[in-house]
Amino acid sequence: MSRIMPALLPAFALALSAMASSNLGAAPVKPAATHSATASKADLLPFKATEKTLANGLKIIIVPTGFPNLVSLQIPVQTGSRNEVEPGKSGFAHFFEHMMFRGTKAYPPEKYQEVITRAGARQNAYTSDDLTNYHTTFAKQDLETVLKVEADRFQHLDYAEDAFKTESRAVLGEYNKNSANPVSKLFEVMRDSAYTTHTYKHTTMGFIQDIEDMPNQYAYSKLFFDRWYRPERTTIIIAGDVEPQQAIALVEKYWSQWQRGKQQAAVPVEPAPHGPVYKHVAWPTPTLPWVAVGFHAPAFSVKDKDQAALATLLSLSFGRTSPLYKRLVQNEQKVDQLFEMTPDRVDPTLAVLGARVKNIDDAVYVRDAILATVAQLRDTPVSEKDLADAKSAEKYGLIRSLDNTEQIAGTLASFVHFDRSYATINQYYRLIDTLTPADLQAAARKYLTDDGLVVTTLSNQPMAAAIATTPKLASLLPPASNAKFDVLVQKSALPQIRYKLLFTAGSAQDPKGKEGLAALTAAMVASGGSSERKIDEVNQALFPLAGSFSQQTDKEMTTFTGSIHRDNWTQFNAIALPLLLSPGFREDDFRRLKDAQKNALLLDLKDNNEEEFAKERLQTNVYAGTPYGHPVLGTVAGIDAITLDDVKQFWKRAYAQGAVKVGLSGEVSDAMTASLTQALGKLPAGPGLPATVKPAGRKAQGLEVEIIEKNTRATAISFGLPLEVTRTHPDFPALWLAKTWLGEHRASNSYLYQRIREIRGMNYGDYAYIEAFPRGMYQFFPNPNLGRKAQLFEIWIRPVAPDNAHFALRVALTELGKLIDNGLTQDDFATTRDYLMKNVFVMTSTQDQQLGYALDSQWYGTPEFTKLMRDGLSKLTVADVNRAIKQHLSAKNLSVVIVAKDAAGLKDKLVSDAFSPIKYDGNKPQALLDEDKVIGAMKLNIKPAAVTVTPAAQAFAK
Repeated sequence: MSRIMPALLPAFALALSAMASSNLGAAPVKPAATHSATASKADLLPFKATEKTLANGLKIIIVPTGFPNLVSLQIPVQTGSRNEVEPGKSGFAHFFEHMMFRGTKAYPPEKYQEVITRAGARQNAYTSDDLTNYHTTFAKQDLETVLKVEADRFQHLDYAEDAFKTESRAVLGEYNKNSANPVSKLFEVMRDSAYTTHTYKHTTMGFIQDIEDMPNQYAYSKLFFDRWYRPERTTIIIAGDVEPQQAIALVEKYWSQWQRGKQQAAVPVEPAPHGPVYKHVAWPTPTLPWVAVGFHAPAFSVKDKDQAALATLLSLSFGRTSPLYKRLVQNEQKVDQLFEMTPDRVDPTLAVLGARVKNIDDAVYVRDAILATVAQLRDTPVSEKDLADAKSAEKYGLIRSLDNTEQIAGTLASFVHFDRSYATINQYYRLIDTLTPADLQAAARKYLTDDGLVVTTLSNQPMAAAIATTPKLASLLPPASNAKFDVLVQKSALPQIRYKLLFTAGSAQDPKGKEGLAALTAAMVASGGSSERKIDEVNQALFPLAGSFSQQTDKEMTTFTGSIHRDNWTQFNAIALPLLLSPGFREDDFRRLKDAQKNALLLDLKDNNEEEFAKERLQTNVYAGTPYGHPVLGTVAGIDAITLDDVKQFWKRAYAQGAVKVGLSGEVSDAMTASLTQALGKLPAGPGLPATVKPAGRKAQGLEVEIIEKNTRATAISFGLPLEVTRTHPDFPALWLAKTWLGEHRASNSYLYQRIREIRGMNYGDYAYIEAFPRGMYQFFPNPNLGRKAQLFEIWIRPVAPDNAHFALRVALTELGKLIDNGLTQDDFATTRDYLMKNVFVMTSTQDQQLGYALDSQWYGTPEFTKLMRDGLSKLTVADVNRAIKQHLSAKNLSVVIVAKDAAGLKDKLVSDAFSPIKYDGNKPQALLDEDKVIGAMKLNIKPAAVTVTPAAQAFAK
């Protein structure tokens, strides 16, 4: 707000001084009585003030501050440039600030200065739109002397015409000095164009033609002084080490004979504005361009909320902590100064928002960014927390400055001049405490209008022609979305709200040569910050809310998941949703996340995890040449080739309104659903990326083996074949049951686990899948939102000792062959089906799983997952399962990936079909040893051409 001035350019500070504060009209006559105001806890100022109005109308305010030895005398007169009501007579209020130092007959200038010097005083004065304030700070023992000489110059100011003319030339010199500052000229032109009638049309300095004519206005100067410098318009503020009754007695002694004024003059009323108005200032010398956006704003009041609300709103929205400041100054660096000013004025004034622009080509962009922010303020209320922060900053920022008597007295003077009352400042800050987001939005809608808009620019070089055409505020809001979002709501008693935004965009849509773009774009959204906040600021803001916003990318889907307690819903979304709706796309975040993705591919997947490496390689081998033919993370060459512009374009096309499905769960209200979908209306319009076609996986002829040569102690094995059976296929429940019996993930009762790990102790576990299960080594159940149009039947043999690798492959193929050839028994079928009928509830038990699987069902076009499975399982027969096994699975035509150290030695064993022995540390049953001999001699019939060896460094390189 305008009370706390930021450290801006000297030019701007100077311009502010030309637009400061005051009041018109004689104060009502009050009884010549003294009363004391005791500070309450709600007051901003903690002092006990004593006030008295003399019979002549002079107001006295005495404030003991508790600071010793010093006294500050402030004399605010309700006379500023606002009171220059006659045409051609602007600048006289400021002129009299000068003339008051010309002395009287009793105290000519040199004598007056001698008195002030003996008092060791610091003295000055300032003039603004509404007041002129004379202030002197001195040792307390000189109070009577200072009051005496001040009373004399206020009542008996005396100057000859020659002295008047001399000082008028000094005023012209001050104008000329200020004219070198482009901001002074900017505001001068802005005010001149904004007002047609009111005296705020000119700045405190006045119009140049009036200043130049001032030497000819000696007679008028006497009239001006006689009219406006009167006791009923003046307040004596004495603060510091002072005794109230003694001080009042001294004021009465020297000031009570001052006579009331007799002349009256009304300040003209400004008609309602009919903007917008635009003016440009062509500056004669090189300078950075300026863009100032003003709005006709309300007068100061301690009763009506409008001015306090608008000042608070604009301070919050354009100050140093605002999103626009971060965007224009810090992030985009198009602006090196961004300011806001909603001054306290007696009459309706101008609220000004402005910027100094680094490049003239950005002037229109900056203007529209300011106007778009204004339009948003009309459209959307600020949050309770942001408003509370603004109130706190305003209050404590002012209190922090009140650390000495002079500052206390000066601040008091800037409020006293309105109603000549000590209470004004406390009343104003109590009013601020009552403000609500609705009050701020109401003020925005009332005053931030096209009719009230005044735009002024200044530059040395011509600006783009578009700067002269001011857009309508409504046109700068994002277009109202007509998008109909598919919203799935799962209401429950959980106060934790979870939502998922599922986009039909994934690595299958990575452009050729840019493999990894989908994953990197999602990472940039979730972990790269928004245009408003950098990611560290996002994390810091979310920390006390315990909120999270994360992403998951797969072949066909990218899902963003938000989780927050319902109490923090609005605040959370104000922080989290801009990550998606207006990503920061900063170069440093791009480099950081690009490096992280490349490291995840090279280090976390390939170098540090043979198991996931083999599984991922199997997927890409089976679907080589299709959009599924590279990891979701991409390839090394693909990641290297991605640019920040690629990410921006992918975001714009992929995360479109028509590409998203929305899910909400928890104690969800209708208002929450509405607010989320309204926010999503800011997503780019459009259907999203073109739909992918169902990829055709490569069906191996016999066993086709790739050995990844890597320096590793153990050997990891994965094998499988493409599977057209997805959740939409009638055989899905049958194959789900078969894989569960054969090798359910991490289940110790499954068949492969028993035959390889439990009986033989060869490894950690052995599992089978008919759906992709990335990150399987870290969790018991797969994540939802991994829907694919084509799947993979896979058996995962967790790492075995290198000497046992050949045998491990044979035993797994033997057990798979038995299943295909013999099928399940009725008992195995019944036991597994009963287990799955219940386990389906376990695997979908969490809030995240329930919501995620429900969205998956929408994507697949199937019933809800537990219903799909239980209905399908209940109708199955063992014959159905065994038929599906024979139809879709094979133990002979398989793609195999093995990660091993001795690739050449393993290849020789595979191609030669050599016997593969296995040794045990303990005794085993003879039946098992006999079985091992049969398995060890099993012919795999692998042709030499069907075995390739790939150095690990070459995998996923391109």
